[in-house]
Amino acid sequence: MKHRMRAPRLNVAVAAVVIALSATACGGGKQTADAAAGSGKGGRLTIATGPTTGVYYQIGGGLADLISDDIDGYRATATTTGASVQNIEGLGAGSYDLAFSLLDTASDAVEGRESFSQPQEIEALTRLYPNYTQVLVRADSDIESLEELKGKRVSIGAPGSGTEVIANRLLKAAGLDPAQDIEAERLGLPESVDAMKDGTVDALFWSGGLPSGGITDLTTSLKGKVRFLDVTPQLPALTKKYGDFYQRGSIPTSVYGQPKAVPTIVVPNVLLVKKGFDPDLAAKIVNLIYEKKSALEKVNAAAAEIDLDHADEAAPVPLNPGAEEALRALVKKP
Repeated sequence: MKHRMRAPRLNVAVAAVVIALSATACGGGKQTADAAAGSGKGGRLTIATGPTTGVYYQIGGGLADLISDDIDGYRATATTTGASVQNIEGLGAGSYDLAFSLLDTASDAVEGRESFSQPQEIEALTRLYPNYTQVLVRADSDIESLEELKGKRVSIGAPGSGTEVIANRLLKAAGLDPAQDIEAERLGLPESVDAMKDGTVDALFWSGGLPSGGITDLTTSLKGKVRFLDVTPQLPALTKKYGDFYQRGSIPTSVYGQPKAVPTIVVPNVLLVKKGFDPDLAAKIVNLIYEKKSALEKVNAAAAEIDLDHADEAAPVPLNPGAEEALRALVKKP
């Protein structure tokens, strides 16, 4: 079957949120001249996140509030996007000032491979919490593995998202051609959830922190009618080809009310800026994240997994010099 793109469907409530965000964030477009490159002169900062029902968007909004409240001269806004690939491209274009991304996608960006035709000039402020690969199917289906998605209708994530990158890699690791062996729908999380609810897809992929609002919605509204797939059989193939970005993890039963913990694959997230971002401002943002991490945890529990002991582990993405200095000082604090 041919790989085709399905037009995203937003419900009225989500559409209203997106419209409102576009108005307040200037649509994620070009920022004021003194702030667009993080010049340290004050102004507006736009944080590229992800879909409205994902963790990037929630924690990005929390970070925007912290910046606006605690860093003099700056107003920050989180804007919804397709996530990792789009976010990195937007940094290069000057559309965003900070951006969330999966580390595997950011690695592709600095090396100019896969989704990127040339190396991207980006730096990391810090490593963040891990994303959990979440693949759901209907409970009454005969799908027990990724290999059995052959011939099925599958949402592989929004165009330009880290979810799409991981979905394609996992499908290939399972011996499937995403362009031919499945009926691929390139949907964001809200649209994927709607499609699972109305039965227009058989499975969905999502890479996000725990809990992800869209997955909570799906597992609650279709309680007992959807289940997670174990994707860890594909882990050896991923690590062999791409390295140790991919690690074994587990989704606890308490997160989505499942009968047992779900083995899965996790990938770290990073907070990115364009190369040349003002180091003093970078240091202030890093200090803010770790000094007020509890405020981010109140926004979404995934922030609890932001770990200072691993904050500088963003290779091959270089750390911004100001961020690196700030992290070094934070680690030395008693």
